[in-house]
Amino acid sequence: MSDQNDPNTAATPTTTAELDAQTNAEIEAAMSELSEAGGADAPAAPSAKSIKGPRVVRGGREHRTGLVVSVGASDVFVEFGPKELGVIEITQFKDEQPKVGEQLEVAVQRYDAAESLYICALPGAVQKADWEMLEVGQVVEARVTGVNKGGLELEIANHRAFMPASQVDIDRVPDMSVFVGEKMTCEVQKVDKRGQGNIVLSRRDVLQKERAKAAEGLKEALKEGDTVTGTVRKIMDFGAFVDLGGVDGLIHLNDLAHERINHGAKNVARHVSEGQKVTVQILKLDWEGNRIGLGMKQLQSDPFASAAADVVEGAELTGKVTKILEFGAFVEVAPGVEGLVHISELDWRRVNDVNEVLKENEVVQVKVLKVDPSDRKISLSIKQLKDRPQQQGGGGGGGRGGKGRGRGDRDDRTPEEILKETPELRRLREQAKKQPKKGGGGLGNAGGMGMGLGDLKL
Repeated sequence: MSDQNDPNTAATPTTTAELDAQTNAEIEAAMSELSEAGGADAPAAPSAKSIKGPRVVRGGREHRTGLVVSVGASDVFVEFGPKELGVIEITQFKDEQPKVGEQLEVAVQRYDAAESLYICALPGAVQKADWEMLEVGQVVEARVTGVNKGGLELEIANHRAFMPASQVDIDRVPDMSVFVGEKMTCEVQKVDKRGQGNIVLSRRDVLQKERAKAAEGLKEALKEGDTVTGTVRKIMDFGAFVDLGGVDGLIHLNDLAHERINHGAKNVARHVSEGQKVTVQILKLDWEGNRIGLGMKQLQSDPFASAAADVVEGAELTGKVTKILEFGAFVEVAPGVEGLVHISELDWRRVNDVNEVLKENEVVQVKVLKVDPSDRKISLSIKQLKDRPQQQGGGGGGGRGGKGRGRGDRDDRTPEEILKETPELRRLREQAKKQPKKGGGGLGNAGGMGMGLGDLKL
């Protein structure tokens, strides 16, 4: 028989309610002992002590990790410890809803004493701004009310805020008035609650974090040879940068179109414009070097093949001068098809400077000399469409056999023709060697001074 006065003797429950209460107490005590001991037979669910964990403050908000205990149609409940529950709106889970039993990190916004609940949000989620709770690093939503010389004027929590122009976007925005009246997600960079307060916001930081997150997904999705759609973000002298949805790729001016594009932003802008949606092919992926090569002309029909029927050797065509170089000029004879007029094919006379004969964008008549489909090269000529000047026969002093030229005649022979060894040239040289020196009054013979220069002795 038990002694009721013995403190070590437990009282026997007399009712069902008392029995259930005692049983629950014993179960909780046993689970607590197992959790603290860290035994192998401990239940998978963490104890209240392990759930509660340390409280960390980041971005002006308290971050806590808890156990998901309920997932409803509108709310998710998280347990931090005994009698400590948090609630999150299920609409914040855009990708995948949590499951009961999982651990979840949340940011505590406030405590609702009436409901005995912590009102929570996912880390990084946009909060409804509250002046008393504004902290540096907090992500909030603000409305643009105006533009000034230095940036944007905004309203947040019934207070005025400012966003420097450099913090509005990743790139420079030429006209910031387009944001007036819009709401934008931004991050608190500075808040001074003394006096009327001074709040500085940044949208650039939020965009950079979003792009970095999207870039991680694109590393797995993008492959060389893929055809993707992007937005032209910036035009440079050497090409255009295209935003692929988190990462930028470069369309070099050589890959914009089949036709020749000269260096310069104005020339690139003739083919694409900032903000334009374009379809490109991925030519090269170098994630370590942060370089993505893109091409547009690779998705277009080859104009060289299309013009093959018209651009043939011997054809006379009309074209436009696209570029002038030291050694000649490029002429577009068909859309996207260019040929080279070498400086020697500009005119029958000797040309020292191409600019003396041609100007860029000038329309000229050319003759096709050669077509090389493998190298995609076309040789053109302008002088072949002109009459070749007739060589004038020489008189008595112009040469021998009537084939020489008068002193005032133009020599249209090429250097190769002039230097070419001929029997006639060899005969003339031999005759010149056999002729005796004639006397005279010059310094070069003995008739004037008694001896030739070759006979002078010092």
